[in-house]
Amino acid sequence: MESITVVSLLDVIGELFSDEISIAVSNTVEYIYYRPSKRLDLKIKPGDPVKNGTIAHKALVTKQKVSEFIDRDIFGVPYHGMAVPFLHEGQLEGCVTAIFPALTEGKSVVTVKSPDGWIPIPFSQVMYLEAKDKKTYVYTEGFSGTHKSSLQEFEYLLPKESFIRCHRSFIVNVNHIREIYPDTHSTFILSMKNGAQVSVSQTYSSYFRKLLGF
Repeated sequence: MESITVVSLLDVIGELFSDEISIAVSNTVEYIYYRPSKRLDLKIKPGDPVKNGTIAHKALVTKQKVSEFIDRDIFGVPYHGMAVPFLHEGQLEGCVTAIFPALTEGKSVVTVKSPDGWIPIPFSQVMYLEAKDKKTYVYTEGFSGTHKSSLQEFEYLLPKESFIRCHRSFIVNVNHIREIYPDTHSTFILSMKNGAQVSVSQTYSSYFRKLLGF
């Protein structure tokens, strides 16, 4: 495939993501493509080396997907990100990194749209989030409202010690789970403290069990 075709393809793929997400592609030693977001620009240029301490470097070293918060020491600004290595015929060739702004630095609330305005909800009161009808719904014990961010974005913005992705449509706050029931084909049903039931899909079930230790 011609290099210009690869760049064009990456530009098109980048359009599938939020304007707040930057995309970087590297080989095993340096970046070969970078598309900054409207909100966050790490000033990466093709040819720049993959720095030690970045999630791209960690993904290349471990040959596994890495998702975590990176402080400002590396690029001068903090960010959340996910890096996924890619291989060809068993050989490591590089990785793709999605970079999210650290929107929650210094914040502890999710500001949710209500019928009359907006309501800031402390993280501790958020029970779960659901992607439904092209919107993200945020649920507390006695209230639900919508938010403009996608579940993918929330996955990196919410505190990892409390919030777990358990389904393509759900993120749950583990502190609000009342009980966990087995379901068919190695899946689970979560009974939440507000009486709601949330599914844990087969895709996330092993990860979910590992994090909760059962």
